[in-house]
Amino acid sequence: MPASVRVVSQHTEGTYQKKLVVDISNVPTPTAKQIQDAYVGAVAADVIRPEINAQGQSVKTIWGLPLAVDTLVLYYNKTMLDAAGIAEPPKNWEDFQKAVKSLSKISPENKILQSGVALGTSKNVLRSADILALLMMQNGTIMAGENNYPTFNLMPQEVKLPTTPAAQALQFYTDFANSTKEVYSWNAEMPESLDAFVRGQTAFFFGYAYHLPFIRARAPKLNFNIVSVPQVNSQAPVNFASYWVETVSKKTAHPNESWDFILFSSKAENVVKYLEKVKKPTALRALIAGQKEDPDLQAFASEILTAKSWYLGKDTAKADAYFTGMIDDVFKPEALNDAGIYQKAVNNAAVKVGQTM
Repeated sequence: MPASVRVVSQHTEGTYQKKLVVDISNVPTPTAKQIQDAYVGAVAADVIRPEINAQGQSVKTIWGLPLAVDTLVLYYNKTMLDAAGIAEPPKNWEDFQKAVKSLSKISPENKILQSGVALGTSKNVLRSADILALLMMQNGTIMAGENNYPTFNLMPQEVKLPTTPAAQALQFYTDFANSTKEVYSWNAEMPESLDAFVRGQTAFFFGYAYHLPFIRARAPKLNFNIVSVPQVNSQAPVNFASYWVETVSKKTAHPNESWDFILFSSKAENVVKYLEKVKKPTALRALIAGQKEDPDLQAFASEILTAKSWYLGKDTAKADAYFTGMIDDVFKPEALNDAGIYQKAVNNAAVKVGQTM
């Protein structure tokens, strides 16, 4: 984003003989400080980047602005929880595991008759890479260093554990698809997680705001609700942000008009109309309080201030594939008796993600 944009407007002058007057002005764009003040932390961390200018000085540049910020939440089937005697959805992962055990029904042949949660595998769990990254972050994993290269396979300096937080998170995630574990509730033969949820085959589904209209359209009578995701530490909550940033190509013939439109559409008084239409969580701090009053957006709005994202490199599709590959590595036949497979899988994924930088 340039420091200012050249805006052309027009108005009429005169009473009897009207004349069209063209106005040209240079309008300053938001500074890094203004972005930090107006937008939630995830946005400021992502769109404000350090850069060396022509004079060799370190400056902060702004690469774009979002219209919304989506966060990962927990959808749950109220009817299934009521039947299992679970009065409230879990707020931490320990209670979540207990709930899954109560909700899951497994036959003597280890067939899943009713799933507590769609979790543990890669390909049939929507946004499995995001859920795994969330678990890693909550567990204290440093996803990337200052140069954006992945460090999620390393032990944080202040942590003294036998295995890395990322390896622990990977084991926690895959246990839900491990038939030898008490929390076994899912496997690769189950339908896609969203399909299972709308059919009433699973009680818990991790998803985003954009999943809400799909659920309502496909299962209008489904008795469900949305809450924030469980936390490792409720005193220091960590949530996961996923969103698009609007920007302008350097190749455009109309950079001023393009940046002016982004600035116009992202203003609070204008973007609120968009957010109300599409039911998306806001990226602006000033609109969070209002969205907390909306039953559909309450859970998302309550997470936005503690939501984080991380840089996946130039090819996000590949990075996602490497994360889901990490999950698949755990279930390979040769990994069944390998106690170190979780760390090996994490190390392998970190190397591959690093190659996309």
